[in-house]
Amino acid sequence: MREQELFIYRCTGESARLLADMVWLMENWEGAEAGTPDGGKALFCSCLHRLFELAGAYGFCGNLWHCYLTDLLVNSENSYSTCCERCGEIPGSVNEAVLHDMALFREFYQYDFGPMARGLGVPSFALAERYEGSRDSKVYSRRICKGILELAKEMGKAGTAGEMKDLLTAFYREYGVGTFGLHKAFRIAHREGEMCIEPIRNIAHVGFDDLVGYELQKRKLKENTEAFLAGRRANNCLLFGDAGTGKSTCIKAIANEYYGQGLRIIEVYRHQFQDLNQVIARVKDRNYRFILYMDDLSFEESETEYKYLKAVIEGGLEKRPENVLIYATSNRRHLIRENYGDREEIRQDMHTGDTVQEKLSLARRFGVTIYFGAPDKRQFEAIVAALADRAGLGLPREELLAQALQWELANGGLSGRSAQQFVDHLSGRQQEQGI
Repeated sequence: MREQELFIYRCTGESARLLADMVWLMENWEGAEAGTPDGGKALFCSCLHRLFELAGAYGFCGNLWHCYLTDLLVNSENSYSTCCERCGEIPGSVNEAVLHDMALFREFYQYDFGPMARGLGVPSFALAERYEGSRDSKVYSRRICKGILELAKEMGKAGTAGEMKDLLTAFYREYGVGTFGLHKAFRIAHREGEMCIEPIRNIAHVGFDDLVGYELQKRKLKENTEAFLAGRRANNCLLFGDAGTGKSTCIKAIANEYYGQGLRIIEVYRHQFQDLNQVIARVKDRNYRFILYMDDLSFEESETEYKYLKAVIEGGLEKRPENVLIYATSNRRHLIRENYGDREEIRQDMHTGDTVQEKLSLARRFGVTIYFGAPDKRQFEAIVAALADRAGLGLPREELLAQALQWELANGGLSGRSAQQFVDHLSGRQQEQGI
């Protein structure tokens, strides 16, 4: 089949099955050597179903066949596309191979499905060529979805393979390619025994302005992150302090604010530290800046995973790539739990200094440490007032703050989190009452 003649854009995986089925139909629907006409109709209807499902999940509209082909091309991580995201158009023989592939894809784009649809008795396929629907994507951001839709239109109108190649190259340069190019946040997973990095498709759309107060903390985090993105020296960063004070919110904020500048966040859980070297190996040559994010990082005395993390952060033979930093949040400044019993053990230890240094060494590998303390009563009231204004609550200020203080006494004390929970509770109650 024609898709097997591709040199560079060899599509694999579940998403490529639709291409294989459609190309088989293009070549065999009249003779149907591998099945009856009814079998061809069933396959064609199955393809149509998959295109409609794609539209619903991805927010595609217009010519869904063109959208699908375009999505394959922008997600294909190959020797050409990954170079283009760093440098734009590149020289060399690879361009001829890409032109060969674009000529085949142009045939796919330009194929007239009218005779096939009439011959197989599926005239409704025309719906997939002028589809109208919601553009709310469950897969891409609005910016990326819009870019893919615009590229699909241009690719469908392209007069030559060279024009298609130029359009695709420009897209790679502006948006990136594949999973890392088209998403902002990721998690580690294991599929069939293999480690993989999967996109997080529904990250909260919060910004730094959503966190009331903590201006000094936000500024320090921004300065370190912006230095990292600019290619200047930057440090691993530890955000520590009281619960519910906005540490994790700040990480979500930098993911949203700096995504357009090439920042990507990979969330790593403690049990996944053994995968860190593989993760770093996969991202070190990409044209993005990666923050490995570890939420609520802390260790009990008996846990030893922190020793592995120490070597990865700083201390192993291999130099950490310049496009990778580690950001962590924790309620503990020193990350490893200590108690009064430890002090007695240390007094009995022949090498007291070594024991203390061992407990502190992990935290000291974070060059920037930012403290988030619980707000006092005045600060808590200011946070509640600001959040209530944003939510459009119409309560008088004195009544609002009195209720807020009653709420925090029963729901976790003074913190930004309890303030947000109080405002959410009040908003829900007003909506129920029709206020």
